[in-house]
Formats: sequence, structure tokens, C-alpha cells
Amino acid sequence: MKLSVLLMLALPALSSADLNSCNKYQEPVLLLDPNLEERVPDITANETTDQALPTPVEIDTTLARFSLSNSDQTNLEWKVFDGSLPDGAVSIYNGYAKRIDYVCQYNCIAGFYNPGRDSTPSCRYPYGRKAYGGSPFEILVNKNNFEFLEWKKGSKGSVPENSVSTCSTGYYVGKNKYGLGKVDVRNKVFFLPWKRSEYWYRYYQVLTFSKDIYSEDISDVKYKTDGVKIITSPPETMSKAPITNYQCLSALQRATLSKKIQVAQRWDTSSSTTAGIKTTITAGMPNIGSVNIEIGAETTLQLSKGTTYTESKDFIVSVSHDVPPNHSCGVSMVGYKYEADIPYTARLTRTYDNGDTTWTSISGTYKGVQMGEVRTVVDRCEPVPDPTPCP
Repeated sequence: MKLSVLLMLALPALSSADLNSCNKYQEPVLLLDPNLEERVPDITANETTDQALPTPVEIDTTLARFSLSNSDQTNLEWKVFDGSLPDGAVSIYNGYAKRIDYVCQYNCIAGFYNPGRDSTPSCRYPYGRKAYGGSPFEILVNKNNFEFLEWKKGSKGSVPENSVSTCSTGYYVGKNKYGLGKVDVRNKVFFLPWKRSEYWYRYYQVLTFSKDIYSEDISDVKYKTDGVKIITSPPETMSKAPITNYQCLSALQRATLSKKIQVAQRWDTSSSTTAGIKTTITAGMPNIGSVNIEIGAETTLQLSKGTTYTESKDFIVSVSHDVPPNHSCGVSMVGYKYEADIPYTARLTRTYDNGDTTWTSISGTYKGVQMGEVRTVVDRCEPVPDPTPCP
């Protein structure tokens, strides 16, 4: 079943510096209350959720405080709720209660948020046989609905591959027919928060993201070249050869120099692409010169190693020079490299194995080092050693 999401205002992500504090705490293995096993909670759509307990200070200081989106989950992020639902907030329609609930976490414990039902917005989460309301909390966001989300069956602590976790090891986003909660792999059950109790169930569903991706394509690339600084590297000798005249009269000598080099271009992006699948880019290629940047005609390239395109380029130059009798001159092919970091925006389109497509807006930086100019240099001619005497 494909997950529906509600779109509203986007919020900033948390910093990576907060990740380490997320994994300090794991809830101990509980002696489960048999009175709360497989219970049918008394849930109605119009009932206020204010009956949940406020988070006590001793629990608040024990639980992990911050979170971060999982790097394997690309566009899935936990974002701090500031009073407005962020764009792409992940939700379910709770058919039992006949309402929309949103996936949230409070200090790394998954729960649900229902708008407009609390005097103070809070995430309802299960912990230690009870249900609490916690704030500030975070909402799970699928930016631009880019990830293909599905609910898959789990039981007795098992979770499918690519399950969506909270910031704490061992907790996953789960649900059953009564609503959202947490899957606790250590206690081997799904916990549902309701009113003041932590109900638990051995069979449940877990939120997953699909990795069955066929291809990804970057398109609609727009570069921002204004104000970009061009860095010129020192001249580089690419190839060198002598031209020699053993005659007794000056002669026009010709030399051809060649060099094959590897040129890499990179489109670093704010959204990670998927490793190991076909990734293409359709864009104009920047031509970096000594004083300006021109964007060439649009073309399609297949990328490797993420967002890198590497190609071999052959450089060939010919030079003719009037060489004095019994002299030799060194001829060099000298290249001038130009480097620039160019901001860009684009669209990233993903195609799944089943033919479904999703897309998201991305931004990033094009990084290119190009051999923009090649020249020939003729060194001063020197007499050849032990020449044949001229008549």
C-alpha cells in the first residue's frame, strides 16, 4: 500500500552534530503487562487526546534529545515541529478512529501527532507501560514525496528490509489497525500509545522505503554563472619532443605532439543519488575559459561514482620551425587548466522497477577542471653534439 502524505510548509533539518546524542539510550527489556496485550483501545475521532500523561522530568532527562535523518533514507528527514506541518509530512488515515494521524517522534521514540486535538501540540508516544505527550517533537517528512513508502508486515520484533527507524537504534515506525506507534525490536512487540496506557501487540506493520530503483535522471539544469571565480592553474607541460636538423642548411622542421588525459566533471547535489543504478544527466556542459564561462548545447551523459562524468580527451598539436643547420630544438605542448565551482538547480527523477516515477527539486555545485587552452612552445635551439662536418 502506497502511503499518502499531506503537503504543507517546509522546515529546516537538524545539524549532524546532534546525531551522537541520539543513540545513548535504549529502553530496557520490559515485563509486559498482560492486561494491555492485544487490547482494543477505546478510540473515537472526537475524543480529546489530552488524557495522555505529560512527560516527567526524570524521563525527559533520560531519553535521547536530538535526532537526524538516516543517510540511507535520502529524502526522509525528521524535522522539528514549529506549529505548522512541514511539506511532505508523512501521515496515515486512521480508519479505526476516522482521522488523519502524522508520524512523529519524541526523543527518538515513535508515536503520532493529531492536529488541533491538544491544548499544546505534542507527540503521543509509548514508554514504560504508559502513554505520554512530549514537546518539542519532530515530524517525519518525505521531501516532495520522493521516496516510495510502503507499510509491510512484521511480527514479534521483526522488521522488513529498509524499515524507517527513529534516531535510536532498535525503534522503528509502526502501526496496526488502531493507529501509529513504535516497533521495539528488543521487547519484540509493537507499542501503541493511547490515553495513559501503552498497549502492545505481537503483529503489526512497519513503514519501509523502496530500494527497487531502476534509474535516476538529473534534468532541467540551470547554472548560476554570475560572480563565479575562475581559477587558472600554472601552465602544465603535457608532451615534449625534439626537432633536429642535421643538414648544413637551415630547414623547416615539423613535429606533432599528442596527449590523452582524463577529464572529470562532477555535479555535487544536496540530495544523494542511489549507488549502483543507472544515473544520467541531461544538461548543457559548462565550457570554462580564462575569463568567462559558456554553457554548451544540451546533451545526455551517463554518470558514474555518484554524479561524476569522466571522459578521455585527445589533444594534438603540430608545429613547424626553421631550425639552423646541425641544431636541435625542444618543442613542448603546454596546457592551461581552468577550474570553477558553479551553483546549479535541477530536477532529480527516479524510476522504480515497477514503472512508477517520482521527482524532487535539487540544488548543488558543478565542479569542473578543464584543459581550456593548449599552446606550443619552442625552446632555444642548441648545436647537436659531434655533427658531421659540412663541406
